[in-house]
Amino acid sequence: MRNRILAVAAVAAAITVPAVAAQAQTVGVVRGGPPVAVEEDGGIAVDQRPAFREYIVRERVPNYTIPDRVVVGTVLPDAGVTYYDVPQRFGATPYRYTVVNGETVLVEPRSRRIVQVVD
Repeated sequence: MRNRILAVAAVAAAITVPAVAAQAQTVGVVRGGPPVAVEEDGGIAVDQRPAFREYIVRERVPNYTIPDRVVVGTVLPDAGVTYYDVPQRFGATPYRYTVVNGETVLVEPRSRRIVQVVD
């Protein structure tokens, strides 16, 4: 009886672990490219962040300065900030990016709300 309970528990754990891991990120394929991981909320995946930061530096995206701290939830001003499309190689996302106070951020374009600080 004890072995049966342990076997059921082991099977349940084996089924649950991949489901929990799948909630953290989704993997997709960009046409003609390798699979890319995208955060479930549409942000830049952890393993893509170093390459994304290098891309921002290479593109020489201008920095916009605000008096507030740069945190998720901050709404950026409606004037003076330029938003850029995230290249497909970093995953499909509904958000745009910009640089604020030296921090690369993803922004929901309609509300101008910061949804991710790419660190």
